[in-house]
Amino acid sequence: MILTLVGYLSGTNLAWGQLNNQAFLHPLPIKPEYTGQLRLAVQGFLFSKDNEYFNKINEGKTLYGTQLAPRLVYFPGANLRLEAGIFLYKDYGTPRLRQVRPLFTAKYQNGPHSLLFGNIEGNLHHGYIEPLFDFERVMLNRLEEGMQYKLQTNRLQLDAWVDWQRQQYRFSNFQEEVAGGLTSEFTAYQDSAGWRLGVVPMQFLAIHRGGQLDTIATPLQTLFNFATGVRVRRKLGAGTGFVRALSFDGYVTRYTDYSFEEVLPFNRGTGLYLNGGINTRLSNVMISYWSGNGFVAPQGGLLYQSISSTVNNPGYTERNRQLLILRFFSDFKLPGNVTLTSRFEPFYDLQNKQVEFSFGAYLNFNYEFLLSTLQRDE
Repeated sequence: MILTLVGYLSGTNLAWGQLNNQAFLHPLPIKPEYTGQLRLAVQGFLFSKDNEYFNKINEGKTLYGTQLAPRLVYFPGANLRLEAGIFLYKDYGTPRLRQVRPLFTAKYQNGPHSLLFGNIEGNLHHGYIEPLFDFERVMLNRLEEGMQYKLQTNRLQLDAWVDWQRQQYRFSNFQEEVAGGLTSEFTAYQDSAGWRLGVVPMQFLAIHRGGQLDTIATPLQTLFNFATGVRVRRKLGAGTGFVRALSFDGYVTRYTDYSFEEVLPFNRGTGLYLNGGINTRLSNVMISYWSGNGFVAPQGGLLYQSISSTVNNPGYTERNRQLLILRFFSDFKLPGNVTLTSRFEPFYDLQNKQVEFSFGAYLNFNYEFLLSTLQRDE
């Protein structure tokens, strides 16, 4: 078939978090047979997301553009991957590129352990739930630069990372910014009948703004987000049945402001996040419930916040946020290593009695071409 629907449970744990984001993940493979090879890796991403929002927390907007990331990749040994390239990002409706950035990555892999320097396997690769990490960052803030350690076994996944977001120099008129965190999941139970119980002992994310070299009087800011929970999956097989899989995710979240001087309206908050999903032959459907109390996450989904990010209501707050979200999402495999993703997400704001929605369509391309096998001096 030319068009293939990709199942919600694909037998891999790469797509963490409550949604299957596997189509957006581009891990950097290392294989012994690649030793000495020079390859060309190309990532392409075309996106369109329309947020028809009219609330005072997160205003409506349209994200519409394309990204391209070609890199030259060399494998000097069986455990090492070196790559350099360029990242191009353009929004439609403007003649100029929004970003042109160099890419450099060194990745060392030894069994289940991986260590990365430079442009890390970031963003949706970390697997955070949306209240802690906004899906829209894959379009607006795709690149992360710093260090990363990853552990992946049959039962345990762990990702510890640092993203240096803004470098400060002497007499800078801005603060340095650094983010980092840790995600982990342990498979507590799995059987041949398709049941899987995953325990999420920690999703931790911190962001710090400060430094001692600037000339401004802005107080430093250190914010922590934390989540823990469980994930239950029942895979029913890819036979002739209409229902392919069932899922449930439940998380409790916490926000704490450890800044010396309070800047935000809330210095601590909590949240409850529940998701129930069904994977069918036609589409994947999920219903999500969010209840937040004074919750703030600097890199989290804007809808889940208790403080406004809007242009017209910048000082608006809602200590208690309650959302009921219905999600329809599908991945379709197209020829040439292209995946088409569609997502329709209406939600009901229980506090303000409003119904709003977003719709997105995305094309992801990821492929590596062998250019040459280089001879090494003995």
